[in-house]
Formats: sequence, C-alpha cells, structure tokens
Amino acid sequence: MPVRMNGHEVAKALYAELRETLKELPYTPALRVVRLGDDPASVAYTRLKDKRARELGLDSRLLALPSETSQEELLALIGELNADDAVDGILVQLPLPGHVDAQAVIEAIAPAKDVDGFHPFSVGRLWTDGRALLPCTPAGILRMLDHYGVELAGREAVIVGRSNIVGKPLAALLLARHATVTVAHSRTRDLPTVTRRAEVLVAAVGRPGFVTPEMVRPGAVLVDVGISRVGGKLVGDIDPRAHELSSAFTPVPGGVGPMTVAMLLANTVQAARWRRG
Repeated sequence: MPVRMNGHEVAKALYAELRETLKELPYTPALRVVRLGDDPASVAYTRLKDKRARELGLDSRLLALPSETSQEELLALIGELNADDAVDGILVQLPLPGHVDAQAVIEAIAPAKDVDGFHPFSVGRLWTDGRALLPCTPAGILRMLDHYGVELAGREAVIVGRSNIVGKPLAALLLARHATVTVAHSRTRDLPTVTRRAEVLVAAVGRPGFVTPEMVRPGAVLVDVGISRVGGKLVGDIDPRAHELSSAFTPVPGGVGPMTVAMLLANTVQAARWRRG
C-alpha cells in the first residue's frame, strides 16, 4: 500500500519544534501580512496565515488595504515595515490587483524580512547555496519528504511546472540534495516519457488531473502541489488513480497546503533569529 503523506501531521510536528524554539527567545517574532482587496482566495489565505501565526504565539497583524490602494501607497507601507525594527517578517499576498507591479513590490521588501523567499537576493542565495529564507511551498515539500524518509540523493526527480514560486526554487533545493532534476513544462516534448522516468514526480501546473496513471512510473513518490475546485470539490494536478501506482503520495487537500503555512511561520522565526541574534 502506498504511504499517504499527511501534511497536517508534518506541520503539527514542525509547530511543536517552533514552540520549543520560541520558549528560548527573549522576544516575540513579529509578522505582518499585507493584503490588497477582497479576492475570496486571498482573504481566506491571509486570515489562515494570521490565525496560525497567532496560535503559535507570534506577534501577527493582518493589514487589509482597499483594492484601489496605489502602488506608491503600498511601497510606502512596505518601507515603513522595513524600517520598523520590531517587525521580523513581511508578506504581501499575491496576486495583486492589475495596477500594481508585483515584482516591484517583491523587490521592495527587505531581504532579511522576506519570509516568502521571493526577493531576487533570496533567490540568488538559494541557487548559490547561501543563507536565505526559502520559498515556503518548496521548503515544505522537502520537509515532508524528509519526514517520511524519502531518499533524494541520486534519485531522478521530475517537476512539472516552472513557476518562480514552486518549480524553479524546488529544482534548486532538490539539486542541493543531490537529486538529478528535470523541470518539464508546457513545451516539453513527449511529456509522458519524461514523467515516467521520475522516481520523485512533482506536479505544479494548476490543471486538475493533469498527471494521469499512464504518466507515472510504478513505485514513484508523487507530490501534488496543484489545487483546483471542480464541482465544489478540491482536487489536485494528479489523477487520484495514479496514487495506486506510487510508493507514497500527497493528498489534495491535506498534503502540501498545510506545509506552506507552517514554513511561512518557520521562516518568520528564522528571520527573527538571524536579525536579532
């Protein structure tokens, strides 16, 4: 029987570790979550992040701004948070309204407070094995694979999806763990042949059921990053029928999702420790 990798269980173990760390700190790490507008998904995500941070014992505040907030106003707020020595982590929820340049916003956040791990400085450090705050979803995936004893060194890993948020940073993390990595995408020729090589297969394309059983190598470890709503039900990028072929898989929901939030809070604690000593 394949192993069902439970993100809630792994996140729970990480929260326990973080609580022990927080007991040793003479200060309370502070997180500021910034949201523009009332997009339902963004509202849900930011409220969850703020809730989990407060439950852990962090000083968390959700700063909800009107959707018409200008880019200049948002950058001014980020500047204030950068300058506030009491703030350890800054997260601006994406996507942003069309009139705001998301990359300009990402680059405005001080790298030392970049708990999303999206700043070019953080990305550069990631690819050169330097000290950096890691992107939350890729870091959460590695934490989950470690928790379940999945060996990465020498194994062939295929990532379907090349986004800056998941695909590219995950490739860097897997390479650092000595996996042989292929990043596939919409222009990859004969994609099923490529994915069938994978001993670890990660799907991050946002297309329900995109990875079919025919695309999976028997015994592979399957990591499903996608999440879509189909007929009122949350589904992933990997057809559930493929789970039967795997040695281990992440469910949707309850797999990678909980780890993304947990790693955000771990990054906030780490940022505070690096900044304050």
